[in-house]
Amino acid sequence: MINTTPPRSGETAGPSAGVEFKAFITRLHFYIGLFVGPFVLIAAVTGTLYVLTPQIEDHLYREQLRTSSAGESQPLAAQAEAARRFIGDEPTFFTVRPAPGPGWTTRVMFSEAGLGPSESRAIFVDPVTLDIRGDLIVYGTSGILPFRTRIDYLHRNLMLGDFGRHYSELAASWLWIATLGGVMLWWWRRDIHKAGRRKSNPALRTRRLHALVGIWVALGAVFVSATGITWSQWAGGRVDQFRAAVGWITPSVSLALDEGNAASGHAHHDHEPSAAEAGAGPAAAHIAQLDRIHAVSRAAGLDSAMLEIRPPRSSGQAWLVREYDRSWPTQVDTIAIDPRSMTVTSRADFETFPLVAKLIRWGIDLHMGILFGVPSQILMAALGTALSVTILYGYRIWWQRRPAPGAPPQTLIQRWSRLSLPLKSLTVLVSLALGWALPLVGGSLALFLLIDLARWRMAVRQPEKGGS
Repeated sequence: MINTTPPRSGETAGPSAGVEFKAFITRLHFYIGLFVGPFVLIAAVTGTLYVLTPQIEDHLYREQLRTSSAGESQPLAAQAEAARRFIGDEPTFFTVRPAPGPGWTTRVMFSEAGLGPSESRAIFVDPVTLDIRGDLIVYGTSGILPFRTRIDYLHRNLMLGDFGRHYSELAASWLWIATLGGVMLWWWRRDIHKAGRRKSNPALRTRRLHALVGIWVALGAVFVSATGITWSQWAGGRVDQFRAAVGWITPSVSLALDEGNAASGHAHHDHEPSAAEAGAGPAAAHIAQLDRIHAVSRAAGLDSAMLEIRPPRSSGQAWLVREYDRSWPTQVDTIAIDPRSMTVTSRADFETFPLVAKLIRWGIDLHMGILFGVPSQILMAALGTALSVTILYGYRIWWQRRPAPGAPPQTLIQRWSRLSLPLKSLTVLVSLALGWALPLVGGSLALFLLIDLARWRMAVRQPEKGGS
């Protein structure tokens, strides 16, 4: 609250605590935009490309995905055997996805050395003629093909491997903080923004547009920030710890044949253990059981057209059969089947998931543009585009209001030093908490402050002549 008490005789009225706090938030918002804005912009652009490309992928790989053959499908074992004969005995049979309908091919996937995490080599088989339609590397639960995989890697890690994941985590970790700070600034300056409608001042008009677009996308920005954090490298681990502590764990099946149901696991961004780590038993024996396993899964209630059948990874384990249709209505039920008795030994049905687990599943699928199909793609593409525009407007504001050459810099430390003691203590506590929960926020904030400290020490040696 702004102090309106008049100064006593002989005293000079200084800025109130409220005014100084607003100045501090303004400087923090500016720093986030200046230093983290490029990373958020890259994530927004690449994320927009990702959600817009499923139809392009279907067109690019129509020869592998589609077939004009008409007639009754061959047994699933025959389709998998055709793929095994094509690829040879060295790769390990990993999983099979039966054709989801007439005119589609069956994917038989194998693991082999040299593939990355969540990657497998897919042989596309015509279920009617057993002709081989394609041989491609596919990625993740969605089974995306090379074109979208490259976009996904660009969005996730700039194609730099695990080291590159720091960029996307940095963007996701700071985005919600920048958004909330922007909302506060808009609220405090809403009268100024209204006045900007009637004035021709370019700088004021740019600030108004930056604020207006930012307010419209604020909720979406917080959403993509939160869902992005859940599969990040460092903060994602903190999220997993929190979920385990409060019981927000996504149920999963137990593959051990001597154990009952289990509930464990994480929500991931189209990411699973490497196929190369999932060593299966003899391919021929597993392939021979495919049709029986498929029939048991249908009898057990897995009725989605999108079905994945995965053989045991080792002796003493069950087959894993799951639905992977994550549009609407979501069909992601999973069962484990004992290959000896052909009975279901464990299951995890989505309708029985706790509400939080369902919300996490839906949130990740919406982030990826999968939930609700095309409407979701349009929504997320619009959000990514608007977020990009907001960032560009922010840089235009900085350019229009850049300090004159030789002007002493305004620093975050300078603004913090003018806060009241309670506000100083609060900001320190919040920074420490965020630094623990979001390690890249803590690390980057420390770097910001080191740079800022150098600028502040230079500034205090000069008489103040203005600000940035």
